[in-house]
Amino acid sequence: MRKVFIIMGSKSDLPVAEKATVLLRKFDINYEISVASAHRTPERVRDIVERSDADVFIAIAGLSAALPGVVAAHTCKPVIGVPVSGGVNLDALLSVVQMPPGIPVAAVGLDRGDNAAILAIEMMSIADPALSAKMKEYRKEMAEKVEADSEQVVSDVGS
Repeated sequence: MRKVFIIMGSKSDLPVAEKATVLLRKFDINYEISVASAHRTPERVRDIVERSDADVFIAIAGLSAALPGVVAAHTCKPVIGVPVSGGVNLDALLSVVQMPPGIPVAAVGLDRGDNAAILAIEMMSIADPALSAKMKEYRKEMAEKVEADSEQVVSDVGS
């Protein structure tokens, strides 16, 4: 069974994490979630990562956003970093994407826990044809929603 571990730098990151958990449940992906700070509890971060049987990690953090890099330092599994918006958006975003050579972190946009979940699912679907089929169906549903929205706008506003 495929599994994702979501690590948040603080409890205040929960709304971003919940965007991921909604999609992971939709795709029947098991997940664990925890709070661990790269700066305040570095040993906890290391222990979580080293003990986890997850296929992919999602690390959510704001401010200096060091958490995704610290997670990546302790695993060879994929790590997806989600920078959290706040007073210093650019710092958080750059901290996630500007990793040193050899320790990459995949990055999604500010607060995009949903995109982190989709990326994790896509990574796991490489080796799982059933999961890949679910992702194709999900993409089809998204396209159909856009088509329906367009029809409604044309109908409401006219052409």
